[in-house]
Amino acid sequence: MVTARAQITPMIFTIAADKIKAHIEPNMYGIFFEDINMAADGGVYAELVKNRSFEFNSPLAAWTERLKGGGKGSIEVVDRTAERPENAHIIKVNVNATTGYFGLSNEGFRGMGIKKDERYSFSVNARKPGTGPITMLIELHNAKGAVIGTGRLTPTATQWKKYAVKFTATATEDKASLYVWLKGTGAIDLDMISLFPEHTWKNRPAGLRADLVQKLADMKPGFLRFPGGCIVEGRDLANRYQWKKSIGDIDKRETIINRWNMEFKHRPTPDYYQTFGLGFMEYFMTAEDIGASPLPILNCGMACQFNTGQLVPVDQLDPYVQDALDLIEFANGGPDTKWGKLRTDLGHPKPFNLKMMGVGNEQWGEQYIERWKIFTKAIKDKYPYIKIISSVGPFAAGEEFTRLDKFFRAQHADILDEHYYQSPKWFFDNAKRYDNYDRNGPKIFAGEYAAQSVGGGSPENKNNWDCALSEAAFMTGLERNADVVHMASYAPLFAHVDAWQWRPDLIWFDNLRSYGSPSYYVQQLFSLNKGTDVVPLLQKGEMVSGKDGYYATASIDKGTNELIIKFVNSGATAQPVKFNIEGGKSYGKTATVITLRSADKAAENSLAAPTAISPVKSLINVDGKAVNVTVEPLTFKVIRLKAVGM
Repeated sequence: MVTARAQITPMIFTIAADKIKAHIEPNMYGIFFEDINMAADGGVYAELVKNRSFEFNSPLAAWTERLKGGGKGSIEVVDRTAERPENAHIIKVNVNATTGYFGLSNEGFRGMGIKKDERYSFSVNARKPGTGPITMLIELHNAKGAVIGTGRLTPTATQWKKYAVKFTATATEDKASLYVWLKGTGAIDLDMISLFPEHTWKNRPAGLRADLVQKLADMKPGFLRFPGGCIVEGRDLANRYQWKKSIGDIDKRETIINRWNMEFKHRPTPDYYQTFGLGFMEYFMTAEDIGASPLPILNCGMACQFNTGQLVPVDQLDPYVQDALDLIEFANGGPDTKWGKLRTDLGHPKPFNLKMMGVGNEQWGEQYIERWKIFTKAIKDKYPYIKIISSVGPFAAGEEFTRLDKFFRAQHADILDEHYYQSPKWFFDNAKRYDNYDRNGPKIFAGEYAAQSVGGGSPENKNNWDCALSEAAFMTGLERNADVVHMASYAPLFAHVDAWQWRPDLIWFDNLRSYGSPSYYVQQLFSLNKGTDVVPLLQKGEMVSGKDGYYATASIDKGTNELIIKFVNSGATAQPVKFNIEGGKSYGKTATVITLRSADKAAENSLAAPTAISPVKSLINVDGKAVNVTVEPLTFKVIRLKAVGM
């Protein structure tokens, strides 16, 4: 005998679509950029040559001398610190190659990603003080040594001059290398040896890697936080991020060691430096490109407290405060101001409309409070409209968190920056975190968060579906409390598959390809479907935040006249649900459903399967003001209904 399977009773939810609970900030969901995991040099900054200006601690790091066809020569590193302290080294190449070639090769950032039929722009700063011609032959080699692109140029000037040549690659290779051959006799000085693809983001010369920026644009982020992160602080103050050194002529931007260079014993990266080719001008322009509000974070006179904890004495803090004031003028000032004129001279007369700024990154303690007061007074006195992002430390609870939270609330601070790198269970359990926060107190910026499958910073962490689903559950709580939580961003953003230090990460890439993790699609779906105002979604009069493994929030979008439902089923059983919509509007006969799911909690995306877990769209019928849908196990769904008539 065959017994009919028992029907599961639908779970009933009620949505009061005409009762506004909270306004959702237009820039609520954004992105957090930090130069970790080779996110900038070797990543989104499209330069293919590593140590292009010979400024690593070992000036010839990434470079190898080469001989071909009987050529001879030698390379000298010349120190010109007195003349150019920000670009202290050049190389003098002595060439004795009338028949063959002498030269050097560059390994790139774990190789160079070269695409067939792409045009590449090679450039070099050179001077040739002696007589006799020296010709340069530029070659791209694949991993087996075959030539896949060539160009030629002949430097002649006795003073420094930039020379450039473009050529087309004949094959695709993810581990290519660059060879610079010299033919002739005599000596030549070289600096800033560079190679870029012609097709960068918006085809800007010496710009950003288009596929990576496109992934950011596809999220439609509300803000871009930059440049970090602990990069802001530095291991010591000499290693901190100084924005004024990151703008202007590329060869005048001082290269320094990246603070993640030797931070983790499990992933030492001694070849990790910052050239600042991706600097504050590029950050501001990228934010503008992708429609995001700029959110710079500045050093407040404190190095990373997990490292040296070095401090600037309070009576010597003025230059740090002035940097903050000058940055606001650089972003917003007119051409009649010093720093606004510089922005105009750099090709951007229109202000960047900066509205917020972070004072310090993950700082804590009385020393931070003392410095915060000085910064805040100076900024507010001159620019009262600037919202200040204030740190409540690196942890989401504990003595330091409580002390800072209490202090900033008493000071009526603008926005508090909370960070959490916790287990998936923590994220599921803390979807109610902001339900009871003071509605009249400072607003919250969930500035850094990511579920850790093993533990905070563990090299064994995975970007799996369990983590992403827990983040989706947690984010329903952020959105439901949008009157308190004004901004949120996952961290870190980028990771090179061959050169990472920290995981999990939102977007992974190699030298040619990239993919979004399951967490990327969670972030994208919240950003693309946030709506304008939260409305109540209840089950038996209670918020849906973990009971029976369900998490939900609802919003309306006044711009598109839609109702948006987000629903997470973290359980192992499919659940039919019914949403009864209360309110004056009527809805169309169909609704769009976007489903993100996997039956396997451990499932991940990869370069080989970049969209294994990715959104799938479908349509369902709507019965009047009732929406019936079955939510599969381990699933995040977004449902959009278009209002009609009234």
